[in-house]
Amino acid sequence: MTNLDLHDIARTSKTYGVRSFYVVTPLKDQKELVDKIVAHWVSGAGGSYNPHRREALLLIRVKASYADVLADIRKTENAEPVTVATSAKARRSALSFKSFKALLGRETPIVLALGTAWGLAEPFIEGSDYILEPIKGGTAYNHLPVRSAAAIILDRVLGRKEIVVGSR
Repeated sequence: MTNLDLHDIARTSKTYGVRSFYVVTPLKDQKELVDKIVAHWVSGAGGSYNPHRREALLLIRVKASYADVLADIRKTENAEPVTVATSAKARRSALSFKSFKALLGRETPIVLALGTAWGLAEPFIEGSDYILEPIKGGTAYNHLPVRSAAAIILDRVLGRKEIVVGSR
């Protein structure tokens, strides 16, 4: 997780109405780094300097494991979350963006899991309730930064479609 990932995913999440952005790391030094960055923008000088960024970084929750994330959601939402994993690999049983959008219409909390670097481990992906279809660009190259993937996915499932009518 990079500083840019924290800022950009938090800001994108806030823009699209996501309630929480969980960062999962079992590594103490990474947790401390995330906490330090968030503290600067939430309760430190950064929060006063840029209240909009403060508002976005308030969404960040740091947990040591995915199990801790699910437990926190069960506690705060009083419901069992539906899990959706992401992968750049195409799968026959993948959940389409349209179907994912329909899932969001339910009252059930949904966890969208994104991986960094080489992505999520295969056993993790297979253990999810759903696997989202991959984002496809116009080439065979398919290795998006996590913050870009998060923005594209959120726009596809939560973005508004506005039609502009013009005349010549």
